[in-house]
Amino acid sequence: MPQLLYLLVGLVGGIFSGIFGIGGGAIMIPALVYLFGLTQHQAQGTCLAILLPPIGILAVLKYYQAGHVNWVMAGFIALGFVFGAYFGADWIQAVPGPQLKKAFGIFLIILGLKMIFLK
Repeated sequence: MPQLLYLLVGLVGGIFSGIFGIGGGAIMIPALVYLFGLTQHQAQGTCLAILLPPIGILAVLKYYQAGHVNWVMAGFIALGFVFGAYFGADWIQAVPGPQLKKAFGIFLIILGLKMIFLK
């Protein structure tokens, strides 16, 4: 029953999103590639479709209640994100899947190393 596995991946991605604020992409994209056999492009497109509805509303509510949401900043970043995501999705279509998968992995490694070793 793949729907149950889909729900589990969404749950894990949502948990990490709520904990780390990563949007779930760092969890969901590898899961979509390695568990479900999607190409890197399919995984990234599916991940964006997953994040499209306001699935984070309850997590945002908790952060807001704790006084940890800057609405002005979030609004402007969201506006930029809308256009950035559109252009990024357009530009990346020309990159072959294997190269995109490697670039994504390198990005995550660099990001992780920076978060571990830099202040």
